[in-house]
Amino acid sequence: MSRAIEIPAADGTIDAHVFTPGSAEGPLPAVVLFTDIGGVRPCYHEKARRIADNGYAVLMPNVYYRDASGTIVPEGKSFRDPDVRPTLVEYAGHLTPEAQSRDFAALLDCIDNDGAFANGKIGVVGYCMTSAFALRMAAEHPDRIAAVAGFHSARLAEANDPNSPVNVVGTIEARIYFGHADKDELLPPEQIARMDEALARAGVHFTTELYKGAAHGFTAKDAPSYDAAADTLHHKRLAMLLEETL
Repeated sequence: MSRAIEIPAADGTIDAHVFTPGSAEGPLPAVVLFTDIGGVRPCYHEKARRIADNGYAVLMPNVYYRDASGTIVPEGKSFRDPDVRPTLVEYAGHLTPEAQSRDFAALLDCIDNDGAFANGKIGVVGYCMTSAFALRMAAEHPDRIAAVAGFHSARLAEANDPNSPVNVVGTIEARIYFGHADKDELLPPEQIARMDEALARAGVHFTTELYKGAAHGFTAKDAPSYDAAADTLHHKRLAMLLEETL
């Protein structure tokens, strides 16, 4: 089951969806799902439903609400299309760490006041650029976030970037799982190593797994890089993380 909601936020009104299993009665443990750079669209509705069916209430916000509501990418198009990519890059550029922080506060307030969500710890999952969002949310709200998952993550630990999430992981109390794409140009081995080192130095409980042969975007069914085997593994690993933490 899913329903559309509107969330008051400092920068406007976030359009979002709440997903719950059709057979289960709430309230249920909360999971925040951040989409990849392509935004809210059918393949992410499918992801959210699959998580919910395991016994969770899933909150999926439109991260681009400042610029547009609903689905941003037209059906049959993708981030890779030259008539779509500039718009998404522009919108993504507005999601500064400060803007993200304001949105995190609004999402947590929604979870606290919506009857679908149980009291207690929260899980957060991000894809591509929003793996960094999930990390930052856990770093800023360590008392709330118990689990973080990131898949085919992008630019998690760029050298000399003061806004990189690698610089804030020291406050994280959550358990973290990363499923990285093999030979991902957006997250080369040196960045994976830099992030792993920072997490280990901070004493964070984390697991890093390399999905051999998978390309960036391997979970997105509407992308040419979609990999069914890697996608299945991602769902399995995410379900395990959430079961063991929430």
